[in-house]
Amino acid sequence: MDLKYLHIEYAAPANLSDTITVDYQLRQHSFVPKWINCVLRAQQQYPIDDPARFYGFGTWEEQVASSLQAINQCADAVEKGLQISIDRRLTDINDQDTLNYLHHIFEVHHGLLDQQIDNSELNQHLCNLNILVHRCESVQRGAKPRHVVTYFGLPKEQQLADEDYKYFETKTQFGTVYLNYVEIGKTLEDLAHDNDQYINDNAFRPFKNYSADFVVRLWDDDNIDHQWRTQQYYIRQQEFFNQQGYSWQDLSKSLGSLPLADIVNKKNLLDRLQTRQWVKSVKFS
Repeated sequence: MDLKYLHIEYAAPANLSDTITVDYQLRQHSFVPKWINCVLRAQQQYPIDDPARFYGFGTWEEQVASSLQAINQCADAVEKGLQISIDRRLTDINDQDTLNYLHHIFEVHHGLLDQQIDNSELNQHLCNLNILVHRCESVQRGAKPRHVVTYFGLPKEQQLADEDYKYFETKTQFGTVYLNYVEIGKTLEDLAHDNDQYINDNAFRPFKNYSADFVVRLWDDDNIDHQWRTQQYYIRQQEFFNQQGYSWQDLSKSLGSLPLADIVNKKNLLDRLQTRQWVKSVKFS
């Protein structure tokens, strides 16, 4: 399979014929064909579950208001569906403790990758709760623009090989497509950033499983401070990670993200996406 480009067609949500196609040049490393095969298989059975999953567009105030409303409505739906009491709602976008609490509700009741409940509607609400927790975290951390493509229901059975970890990069580049984290849980970097007091020990999940899911990040960052904080967190919690069977050498290989493709022409892309925040199609050539 000699493919060189990823083509994403973006449309206006209110007018799906108003489109632009953005080209991304595929990275020439050995993991990319594995990911392409995942996408092609996914497209045979699963639609993109939320084509409008864009972050970082609009004013910060608008994003705060819409995120708070959405996550609290979702918590209401989960509470009703599970018939449990969720005694906290998010009133301040910077309240990381409440976000950790709500993420823990998702972890416990949705289950890990091999422990999910058999209730598709409730699972969808729980998945949305997880997504909205991360949306709120994105807003509080500066609302950097990106979009995520996921396929709800798609099995996350593929696992990274040892050789795949050598392609991880810690810096973020504008217009680069990265493999999305699909585990139900948190990585070392998540734990270091969130200071999560609720997460169960078995919900610490290093980046191992993968699927067709991906994210396109639309900013630049060397992430040096982030990586330093992550290492300091590991040092403080080293006993826990060692008990889980992980050394710094094990965990450091998956710091950052695995890049898949790079934008060909980024000129005015953010402006062009302002009114076209809907992924209409994903293709390769």
